[in-house]
Amino acid sequence: MLKIKSYVKVKSIAEAYELNQKKTALVLGGMVWLKMGNRNISTAIDLSGLGLDTVQELDDEFVIGCMTPLRELEIHKNLNTYTQGAIRESIRHIVGVQFRNCATVGGSIWGRYGFSDVLTMFLAMDTWVELYDAGRIPLTEFVNRKKDNDILVNIIVKKKPLSVCYMSQRNSKTDFPVLTCAASLIGEEVRTVIGARPGRAMVVEDKQQFLKDFRNMTDEQRTEAIEKFAVYAAENVNTAGNMRASEEYRTLLVKVLTKRAWEAVGGMKDEY
Repeated sequence: MLKIKSYVKVKSIAEAYELNQKKTALVLGGMVWLKMGNRNISTAIDLSGLGLDTVQELDDEFVIGCMTPLRELEIHKNLNTYTQGAIRESIRHIVGVQFRNCATVGGSIWGRYGFSDVLTMFLAMDTWVELYDAGRIPLTEFVNRKKDNDILVNIIVKKKPLSVCYMSQRNSKTDFPVLTCAASLIGEEVRTVIGARPGRAMVVEDKQQFLKDFRNMTDEQRTEAIEKFAVYAAENVNTAGNMRASEEYRTLLVKVLTKRAWEAVGGMKDEY
């Protein structure tokens, strides 16, 4: 059971930050995951009155407020055009529309959950988080940062040339993912992200540079490079077993989904 001693709907981020310095205080997101746990909260901090529930499109970036519902990302036309529908694909399997109308992107990113489709997808872009105290830092840095009492204000997606594909494997349509995978070309940067390992999403470094200069490869060269990289990814991504899948099955999925995602990015396969 969740027990809250006091509730404050703050009037500013500064007020929220000050209240959140107490160890037993907590910022509320969409409450869809938090309410399932057992916890005593001295002060519940509500950011819903601060106008942080929208997606702003600027010339060079998308600024997504921390209280923006996942459903808003799913149906946002320009954001999905920019990602070739990958944002929608990463969100549409999460429980149901009612749930996605409540769950917030800030809660998903701040939680850095091991099962998060959202974290996997945003890591595949040039994404930054805006924290009240620490300022803007890359999501690739934030994901491994120790949790503290800062406040996540916005998620920023830089508008760089992007080719991206998102895939996941589930035992049933609305269940937690068994494995998630995103492949992207951010300008000339190659990035592969694997999540639900079952651990928080990670960027797979292409240390052997199998996919270097991917845009300029022929289809034959891409096929060979993708095959080699998929094997490499399976060998270098740590997986584990749980009630949804074994370690061996997840390792196999790393190889399969990595291959399929990169074939889609390379234009060799439209869909599976």
